[in-house]
Amino acid sequence: MMKFKAPIFDIKNLDFRVKSQKILSNVSLEIFQSEYIAIIGPNGGGKTTLIRMLLGLDKPTSGDIRIFGKKIKNFKEWHKIGYVPQRASHVDSSFPATVLDIVKMGRTSQRPLFGSFSDEDEKHVHDSMTKMDVLHLQDKMVGTLSGGQRQRVMIARALASSPEILILDEPNTGVDMVSQNRFYALLRKLNKDDGITIVFITHDIGVIADDIGRLFTINEKATICNNPKQILSCDEMSELYGREAHLLHMHKHEH
Repeated sequence: MMKFKAPIFDIKNLDFRVKSQKILSNVSLEIFQSEYIAIIGPNGGGKTTLIRMLLGLDKPTSGDIRIFGKKIKNFKEWHKIGYVPQRASHVDSSFPATVLDIVKMGRTSQRPLFGSFSDEDEKHVHDSMTKMDVLHLQDKMVGTLSGGQRQRVMIARALASSPEILILDEPNTGVDMVSQNRFYALLRKLNKDDGITIVFITHDIGVIADDIGRLFTINEKATICNNPKQILSCDEMSELYGREAHLLHMHKHEH
């Protein structure tokens, strides 16, 4: 891979402990503009912890994180990073907000507190809903939507700030297979057409193995795989996942 620009994320020697428990150990990796990256690993291996540190939500015990060349403590342009957390598509059916209300929330970081909604804000909201194919749902209450529709709404909200990188934490939890396939097609389109860097945590390796550029495996330590198909061997998957490996492999061959 040819790399000329400074990485979006430059992570060096990252450690994270909770009391005496080591969650992450000596993790070093870089994420560059326009990459399409999946993060895999067993439950409890530290995947979500890593993402939370990249977003400034948790502080590492030791190590260094730079974002767009700046130390994370000095980084202020958080609108450049779109984030879709775990279970974002799980919304109470009585939640009193329309799709438009939800997506508009993605512009809050771009405006002064209590500032009015500008024409530019409206354009970004409209464009992000169009990209995620939810514009026709804008007046629907978000709690009445299917899991796949809510998933796309939450990504539209993240896109409304015009991010350069989109981070998604297990975005397909509770979403049916048809919606998942549509979702991955939309992600690929964002990456290829708009140049948005895509990083997502997944267990759904078989679906994305042919598409991702690099694979990060996180299980306390990090392994970087520049040829994702390489790591999809039973021996290596068993070492990473234990008994889960067989199920993952079966899932891969179904597609």
